[in-house]
Amino acid sequence: MLDDLDRPLGLERQEPRVQGGRKPLWAAAALVALALAGGGVWLAGRDGQGRDGFGGEPEARAPIQPLPPAPAAPPVAQVQEQQPEAAPSGARVDIENGVRVVRGGGAAGPAIIHVPDTAASPLPPAPDPRLVEKSRFGLLPKRGKDGATPAQVYARPQAAVKPGVPRIALIVGGMGLNDLATQSAISRLPAAVTLAFAPYGTRVEHLANSARDAGHEILLQAPMEPFDSAESPGPHVISAGDASKAEDELHWQMGRFPGYFGVINYLGGKLASDRDAISPVISEIGKRGLAYIDDGSAPSSVAGEVAARDGLGFLKVDVRIDDVRRPEAIDAALVKLETLAKQKGVAVGFASGLPSTNDRIASYLADLRRAGVVLVPVSAAFDAGDKR
Repeated sequence: MLDDLDRPLGLERQEPRVQGGRKPLWAAAALVALALAGGGVWLAGRDGQGRDGFGGEPEARAPIQPLPPAPAAPPVAQVQEQQPEAAPSGARVDIENGVRVVRGGGAAGPAIIHVPDTAASPLPPAPDPRLVEKSRFGLLPKRGKDGATPAQVYARPQAAVKPGVPRIALIVGGMGLNDLATQSAISRLPAAVTLAFAPYGTRVEHLANSARDAGHEILLQAPMEPFDSAESPGPHVISAGDASKAEDELHWQMGRFPGYFGVINYLGGKLASDRDAISPVISEIGKRGLAYIDDGSAPSSVAGEVAARDGLGFLKVDVRIDDVRRPEAIDAALVKLETLAKQKGVAVGFASGLPSTNDRIASYLADLRRAGVVLVPVSAAFDAGDKR
């Protein structure tokens, strides 16, 4: 019999009542599986009644045909690439290991390093030995003795963006729950799209590493206690009750895979609206050198206030892309995200990992150049000073 870790989320459970158009992680995984499933077997008999002409038993027939040629891999959306700024007069420009270095006043002057935003560049292997500690839950992230943090080391390097250019950042969640859907997102979406992995699934560490190998920075999508217990997404949810138990559940989630630069909540309306309950969780995340992102699903969340008090890097999602999953609604949400970016300078969107949503996002990003907006990883939104 499957244990809680191997059983797909929600198996042998009644479907919970969903409020506000959101579904728990296990329901999203089930939708993905149905979207990807296909095929069948037919039964036939020679006399049309399941028998051969000699009174034999019914027989099953399946046509055997050569496999068709593998379809070409869908093209990765081409997004606007920022051209390097012209070097100041008298400055020396060197290219070192593919990185553009501008030195003012000759070789001895101060250097400005421009990291290229190449879609195929893998991120460094994780875990970094400086940034982990052993625990009964596995390897947990920590600050390095040299001052390095997971938020710095595991984030995707980003090319410099000219001042005044609007930026959007996109987070796609639900990763790791379904292998095919996760691999599709990894290959279909540009590397600058940030992927958030749930701590469930038997291959979550392998899939998270695959995402980083493809250049995607990743987040831990941490299940937290909602107001409605029927929405609970699975085991090891961070609850608003016992603080010591909540820390254990957070550590269990953190130990499932390495390489994430920050944490984003999944659900958590009850936890995030209770200052006494969310404070130790935010404090523990900050102590370990991680960033925190509020997914925007809980209007009464006080996570931002607590993070500001603790000096923790914090962002709140501006637009939830596919709470309404009709194609025209997804397209409208992406346009809203673009509009906010032009008004504020940077805007952050969050979407589920459903293939239908990923298709709409990829189509939109393919035409982003015309909109005059640049796609950046969500870690770059922190650098932009957007710490709401």
